Amino acid sequence: MENIFEYVRDNVSDEITNDAEKYLPSEFVRKGNIGLPQISEVEVMRHYKEMSDKNFCVESGMYPLGSCTMKYNPKVNEVMAALEGFTNLHPLQSDEDSQGALELMYNLQESLKVLTGMDAVTLQPAAGAHGEFTGMLIIKKYFEKKGDLRKKVIVPDSAHGTNPASATMAGFHIIQVKSNDKGQVDIDDLKKLLAEQGDDIAAIMMTNPNTLGIFEERVLEISKLMHENGSLLYYDGANLNAIMGYTNPKIMGFDVCHVNLHKTFATPHGGGGPGAGPVGVVEKLKDYLPVPTIEKTEDGKFVRNYNKPDSIGKVRSFYGNFGVLVRAYTYILMMGKDLKHVTEDAVLNANYLREQLKDVYDIAFDERCMHEFVICGEKQKEEGSSTLHIAKRMMDYQLHPPTVYFPMIVHEAMMIEPTESENKKRLDDFVVVMKKIAEEIKQNPDMVNSAPHTTPVKKVDETQAARHPDLRVK
Repeated sequence: MENIFEYVRDNVSDEITNDAEKYLPSEFVRKGNIGLPQISEVEVMRHYKEMSDKNFCVESGMYPLGSCTMKYNPKVNEVMAALEGFTNLHPLQSDEDSQGALELMYNLQESLKVLTGMDAVTLQPAAGAHGEFTGMLIIKKYFEKKGDLRKKVIVPDSAHGTNPASATMAGFHIIQVKSNDKGQVDIDDLKKLLAEQGDDIAAIMMTNPNTLGIFEERVLEISKLMHENGSLLYYDGANLNAIMGYTNPKIMGFDVCHVNLHKTFATPHGGGGPGAGPVGVVEKLKDYLPVPTIEKTEDGKFVRNYNKPDSIGKVRSFYGNFGVLVRAYTYILMMGKDLKHVTEDAVLNANYLREQLKDVYDIAFDERCMHEFVICGEKQKEEGSSTLHIAKRMMDYQLHPPTVYFPMIVHEAMMIEPTESENKKRLDDFVVVMKKIAEEIKQNPDMVNSAPHTTPVKKVDETQAARHPDLRVK
């Protein structure tokens, strides 16, 4: 059709176009001008450029977020995800017409199997927390098939908040296990819980290294205790960036794990999506994975297999966030054996910052950290400024604030994770800023407490901003 406007003019009667109320409810008929602004293209572009300049991103400066790794996303990942053969492929196309995409997904599964040690992987979950939920459903199905309806899941007091939430959504009750004075799972408390409630405990959910950035030294003992109790172990893959290439969840004794592709494999994150949280399982759990599974036939073809009678079913429409999967696979291919160096650099950077700051800020636990560490800001609070004030002041120095007030077992917590993306100069700049803020608190705490001063939006009422967000551009 050459000209849609000519078609409408010649084929749609004036009666319909001029008398809409005959065909539409009156409340849907516009009574006046729509009121769109009449501005030029260049003004539109300036508007969006101005909004873009107000955003902070890893290309703007350091992003030492902690808890939620924000490493640099290589632009080659975006180029690969934008290839026409991927972007124009419809998820309902046949397997025959989707061989390239299915091969990529299959190869990504195989790569994640190697990196996690697991025996089978699904790419379907759309986020890390969604992966946790999927893993909990698999664990629930496992016990249902055994006729052993266990109802409880152990979660450390330092765990990510999504852990108890995911287990609860899957129908489990949560039991909390305490941390010891080294910031690790208290084995004596765990033994007590197993002795008292062991017959009803389905699993333990753990992050290793944990949210304090500390490696659980007795993880093999924990695994032995849980398996002797007939329980399973779930690995929260949030901190896989700290162990990749050196160990994996299978070696540590875990039965199920999820992987945050943005945290370890440089896919985008934030703003509500997109995301991906593939789940891996050991051999005895693979029949419970969501359908379809991506499989390779004997003649080298790739297929979607829905014939899985014990599957927990689909957990997402279609087969996962495909564009994110392309980015992750690109990163894995690009890095190859150098993925091990990602871990080395991330751990080195975190320990360097920890050593540089330990004489100015209190470190929550006096243990060598892995990829992140937690500052306790009680000393600064006694001098007049809270952790939240410090985080806001960092924005004046072109630094994104790290995670604050988590883990909740640390008072005035500030969680710092430089990732492997930052070089020594950037790390040193960060140290200078943190020391300067500590000195400002001593000399002029009001300067810190009234921050930020240089950002487009200055200090806001945190409570009102959360309860009554105003997202309009005026």
